Amino acid sequence: MIPASGLEALSVLAERELVACGVEPGATVAVLTQGSARATYAEAFRTAALRIDAFTFTIDLPDDGLVRGAGELGVRAAETGLGGFCPSAVAACRDSDLVVDLVFLLWSREKEEILAGGSRILTCIEPLDVLARLAPTSLQRTRALACRERLERATRLRVTSPAGTDLVYELGQYGYIHQYGIADQPGRWDHFASSLVGTVARDGGVNGQLVFQPGDILFPYKRYFEGPVRVVVEAGTIVQVEGGTDALLMREYVESFGDERGWAISHIGWGLNENARWDALLTGSGGGIGMDSRSFLGSVMFSTGPNAEFGGTNDTPCHMDMPLRGCSLWLDDELVIDDGQLASYLLDPVTADLAEEATSHEA
Repeated sequence: MIPASGLEALSVLAERELVACGVEPGATVAVLTQGSARATYAEAFRTAALRIDAFTFTIDLPDDGLVRGAGELGVRAAETGLGGFCPSAVAACRDSDLVVDLVFLLWSREKEEILAGGSRILTCIEPLDVLARLAPTSLQRTRALACRERLERATRLRVTSPAGTDLVYELGQYGYIHQYGIADQPGRWDHFASSLVGTVARDGGVNGQLVFQPGDILFPYKRYFEGPVRVVVEAGTIVQVEGGTDALLMREYVESFGDERGWAISHIGWGLNENARWDALLTGSGGGIGMDSRSFLGSVMFSTGPNAEFGGTNDTPCHMDMPLRGCSLWLDDELVIDDGQLASYLLDPVTADLAEEATSHEA
């Protein structure tokens, strides 16, 4: 339970977020809940919507005892029951201007149906302190858009590290994501508070090796790697995993699903939030699904399992995210992350554009 002071702080954050999402007087905001889970969040967003003079209503799904998203993204959270509970509820969400998703609709059929109708969805499942610290800014939005634009132009992505990582992704077959924590366009989903870009390779288009180092992170365990782990990838699939305890955990996790598609390579991308903390798993300053490490500025995200969110056919429920520090990343022949440092023209695109414009005028 969030205390009264925390609820007020959450309401203020919620109001700022709704305004950033383009909610205006007269707009319709649906708040999707499930039993008592995140009840204070639902109250905060309803209060915020009323302050804006927006119309708001709540759809409360039957409580199945699960708090989706509080654990990990590794197990499909798609079976929320929204469609089966009441198909007209999906229609109500689809007809709303914004759906505040406190249930975790990621990967669900209902999510895609709602977005296809022109509504937008803002997922909010992170703890209050994470929401406050990682709250989106205009710079992060501009940065995410610039990074996506650069990513879309690339045909090849390469990741290297001093530890021996050298992994190549062939791009262009599937879609892209850019998250900046704001659902401000029709048909847009975003996660408050996330800040990252990503894509997936062509079918069979990932080859090379990745060497995890101590301090890299293994989700779904919310655990820092304790020692080196070497992963060999051939034609888009992991064919070898060598290492100690962490390698054992990776193998047992995938095997527990009984689905070999869990060894496929999923998305690749990088984090964009300068306020994210890599040590959040240890300091208690994180929580939720681990948006600190997923959004950490200059970190590279290596993922396995499904690619359906990007337009692919792999819908396995087995998914691992493994954020990496200290890597370098090339798009075609351009170095955009150098030893964990994002290129300056992507770090601050506005300043870079102004400098380029001034240079062109001088010329």
